Amino acid sequence: MNDVVELRGVTESDVLAFFEHQRDPESTWMAAFTAEDPTDRVAFLLKWTKILTDDTSVTRTVLFNGYVVGHVLAFVEFGAPEVSYWIDPRYWGMGLASAALRLFLDEVVTRPLYARAAKDNYGSLRVLEKCGFLVVGEDQGFAEGRGEEVEEYILRLE
Repeated sequence: MNDVVELRGVTESDVLAFFEHQRDPESTWMAAFTAEDPTDRVAFLLKWTKILTDDTSVTRTVLFNGYVVGHVLAFVEFGAPEVSYWIDPRYWGMGLASAALRLFLDEVVTRPLYARAAKDNYGSLRVLEKCGFLVVGEDQGFAEGRGEEVEEYILRLE
């Protein structure tokens, strides 16, 4: 059987899987700009209710061989369209984030499209680069996932 990465609409049970993904300490540290308390299920569910009812966002569940392994979404941040994704760390290094983001970018054709990643999140920066994003700026902010100020790159896809 060939390994297959697919996207589909987000279901309620997917959100519960996303919650489990975000609870991983390494993932939270790497993503940096996360929830204040990644173990707060109520806050997480409220956040996702808001995301899923926002008409300006596009959300998709990432499936790998039929299993929920993450999500990808586009939303408006700082007045501009931005993309974000999260992959279960058990599936890191397999090319799933790149494959999922490519599929998503075929669907979400808004350009320019922005992304942000902590400067030391080399995996995410590589995913974005492979999908055509280029660094266009830098920023810094308090990252709940690390409990400190973190520098990040701002990337753009034309």
